[in-house]
Amino acid sequence: MVALSPVRPGFRPAAIAPDDDRFVPLAAALAQEFAERAAEHDQANTFPADNVARLRDEGYLRLAVPSELGGLGATMRQVCYAQAELAKGCASTALAVNMHLYLVLANAYRWRHGAAAAEGVLKRVAAEGIVLMTSGGSDGIWPSATAVRDNGGYRVSGRKMFCSQAPVADVLVTMAAYDDPAEGTVVLLMGIPTKSEGVRVVETWDTLGMRATASHDVQLDEVAVADAQVVVRRPWGKIDPALRSAGVHFAPPVAAVYFGVAAAARDEAVRVVAARRTGDGQPLAADPTSQRLVGLMEQKLKVAWWALAGALAEIGDDYTPDEETLGLVMLAKRQVVTEAVEVVGLAMEAVGGSAYFRRSPLERAYRDVQAGIFHPINPEKTLLYAGRRALGQPVETIW
Repeated sequence: MVALSPVRPGFRPAAIAPDDDRFVPLAAALAQEFAERAAEHDQANTFPADNVARLRDEGYLRLAVPSELGGLGATMRQVCYAQAELAKGCASTALAVNMHLYLVLANAYRWRHGAAAAEGVLKRVAAEGIVLMTSGGSDGIWPSATAVRDNGGYRVSGRKMFCSQAPVADVLVTMAAYDDPAEGTVVLLMGIPTKSEGVRVVETWDTLGMRATASHDVQLDEVAVADAQVVVRRPWGKIDPALRSAGVHFAPPVAAVYFGVAAAARDEAVRVVAARRTGDGQPLAADPTSQRLVGLMEQKLKVAWWALAGALAEIGDDYTPDEETLGLVMLAKRQVVTEAVEVVGLAMEAVGGSAYFRRSPLERAYRDVQAGIFHPINPEKTLLYAGRRALGQPVETIW
């Protein structure tokens, strides 16, 4: 009988600074709770509203709100550590709340750099626990809605896709095209309370993976938007500072979510392989093929996290969301997402046919991790962005 060493505990990235994992225990406790109902929500295609209530109760929704405004004051790096941990328990919950967290991060950045208007929404997140929702991933540089002038404000109409956690969101952060008589077509970035007249959730979300995010469509019909609700006027068809800021604050934490999916798959594969024996009674963990598969997962996870941690270290805490910064975090996201897809596949290979059954968490992870390749800027366009920058070519239309 082969003597085995103790199985290494669950995969976690090593902190690159002592305070990076400050919020990980909170995320881990919530992940353990959410894991108990993750499979049920996935199979029933239902939204875990109870999870969002728990996130609110435990202060997770105000994770990235500056402490001066009543939040927990987490940096983007700390949000990434927490999100990677939360995703281990329920990937859909982590991805859905990520759409809220990145908006909070972006507003916190604006507030720290003199945008007094951002203070109001940050204080509401901290004090009231409001949930922010975005349509940014589907809108990009050519938003789907249109705005027309009306009574000193605007009337906005259009259909928005991929609005995660739509059933519980309080504010939709979205964009609309406006034909300005003087400037031509511009894009208005605005916040719309979901209780506004003319806002309607259309339940379209029935997907391969991330089934519990409730990323439904939102229909806007002649919704009244005051001038004060318009945060930024952007150029039509181009990445501008506002959209770059959104991408910079979105890419790292969403990459962390997919890292968490892959890390959980690694943990499940190690658990199964360590407990299983071959037909002749030998430990499967002693099999060289199994050892190599697990070793490859270890290598890919480490390198993926190094990419993310390295990008965050390179941009630093006093970053500017310019073209270079956007390129850095998108390259890191690409590395994490593509490696995460491979790691989950390796985990299924290591476990074998039992991973193909719906009862296996690996089957769900395999479906969930595929969603990572669709977030902007997607993996192939990220290479195009990097290549164009290196060659001195314009990148303002790549999203």
